[in-house]
Amino acid sequence: MALLKIDNLVVHYGKINALKGVSLEIDEGSIVTLIGANGAGKTTLLNTLSGVIKSTEGKIYFKGEDITDYHSDHIVRMGLSHVPEGRKIFSELTVEENLIVGAYILNDKTRIKSNIERVYALFPLLKERRKQIGGTLSGGEQQMLAIARGLMSDPDILFLDEPSLGLAPLIIESIFNFIKEINKQGKTVFLVEQNAYMALRIANYGYVLETGKVFVEGTTEKLMNNDQVRKAYLGIV
Repeated sequence: MALLKIDNLVVHYGKINALKGVSLEIDEGSIVTLIGANGAGKTTLLNTLSGVIKSTEGKIYFKGEDITDYHSDHIVRMGLSHVPEGRKIFSELTVEENLIVGAYILNDKTRIKSNIERVYALFPLLKERRKQIGGTLSGGEQQMLAIARGLMSDPDILFLDEPSLGLAPLIIESIFNFIKEINKQGKTVFLVEQNAYMALRIANYGYVLETGKVFVEGTTEKLMNNDQVRKAYLGIV
């Protein structure tokens, strides 16, 4: 059984039909990527899964439970964590204060401390910067902090929305290496990305979203060999 299953999800913004019957599945322990152009509906999908936006039709199942109408805080407590596009760290708080905010659903100080040490082991640079104000970090460091903050609730699945956005190529490589390591440590990852090549390189399975609908899906090997995907998203003719 899939860890997360989306069945015929429809979302409207007023009269605009943003998602037009999206269905997909994410197996436990996998990295699944969703690629597509700007405006395809990728962020809308993540916001709907996180309870920020309510769907018009369709169902969302997590661990077999229907979570379609659950509020965001309940969804986080169930084990889903969303790292939003644009990082959105708390720029006036220190690195460590940002991490503590990410653990807001936890009441056990010992567990919070353990989670902080775990993310510091994954991102040693953040440990060096733990007393530094978040807004003074570089773009790549802020992205590390955003991902680390998302891990602080110890989720079963991590949603990553455009983690490569606005970063230099070398930093992007590092971020994707961190994503692979997070997955190796047992976290399921749902990766939404415009950088199709990097996303398909690390994922197990992928979906291509075009104007609110899944255009094609398959193993990443299949997608990288699909002529339409190669031409439209990989720049290969």
